[in-house]
Amino acid sequence: MSSRLAPNLVALVALGEARYPRRLQMIDDAPPLLAIRGNADVLAMPLVAIVGSRNASAAGVKITERLTRGLCEAGFATASGLARGIDAAAHRTSVATGTVAVLAGGQDRVYPPEHAGLLEDILGTGLAVTEMPLGWEPRARDFPRRNRLISGVSLGVVIVEAAKRSGSLITARLALEQGREVFAVPGSPLDPRAEGTNGLIKQGATPVTDADDIVSVLRPIIGTELGSQWGNELPAREEELEEDDKSPAAPAADERARVIALLSPAPVSIDDLIRLSNTSPRIVRMVLLELEIAGRIERHGGGLVALI
Repeated sequence: MSSRLAPNLVALVALGEARYPRRLQMIDDAPPLLAIRGNADVLAMPLVAIVGSRNASAAGVKITERLTRGLCEAGFATASGLARGIDAAAHRTSVATGTVAVLAGGQDRVYPPEHAGLLEDILGTGLAVTEMPLGWEPRARDFPRRNRLISGVSLGVVIVEAAKRSGSLITARLALEQGREVFAVPGSPLDPRAEGTNGLIKQGATPVTDADDIVSVLRPIIGTELGSQWGNELPAREEELEEDDKSPAAPAADERARVIALLSPAPVSIDDLIRLSNTSPRIVRMVLLELEIAGRIERHGGGLVALI
């Protein structure tokens, strides 16, 4: 059944309810109540946050559009903060396939005001989300609060351009704290807008030059079912697909036990779990999803998982 709302109808969703974003409710400071407007079905899609400089360069906008198109073709939706520059480029490029605009103010207080038309376009296939009540004018301190929601609803966060003290770096830090993947687009050392992203790469963020760099990291997390679920095919090894077709609907007790026995507080790659457990990729991913929902594992960069 569709969860599409009338464009001007705001619905309140409480923590734990069906329409509350599943990934968001796993963070430590998840809002007890969200105000949503638009098509909530987009929340069932895997989301990638794309954020960056408000004063974006032409090259930054171009790479944002290219990355966003590639992610949309691979079956992802996007999330961003409706800000000028990189955020707006990501939203505009993914309007047709689905994008989530996370607001710093109330649903009736769009910021910046000139993006009211963009938000109306988004609501046709996507969603506007905020934890703020109607009538709330966004203040400077509300934007970092909003940033934790951008990363919270997403599998990973892509930083396209960010100066040394950019708010996008706050989003990257929050993403790491939430166990999300962090990606950064490298830039010229001469451009101040690349200082933050280049710094993230030095600290271990995954460098990104095309959408495949993102998909290859996220695919082990969400599973190869993504393509068939949304009408697109993600690249997958032929033997993985053959194993998936033969896998039972749910993990057997011995399969589940083998995977769990290999886990510890030390991060381990999902590929190693598949190899050492002698279990299909699909079963390993299902066991990990069960453990994640139960709050027993955390995900690290590079497709690593560890017991909490």
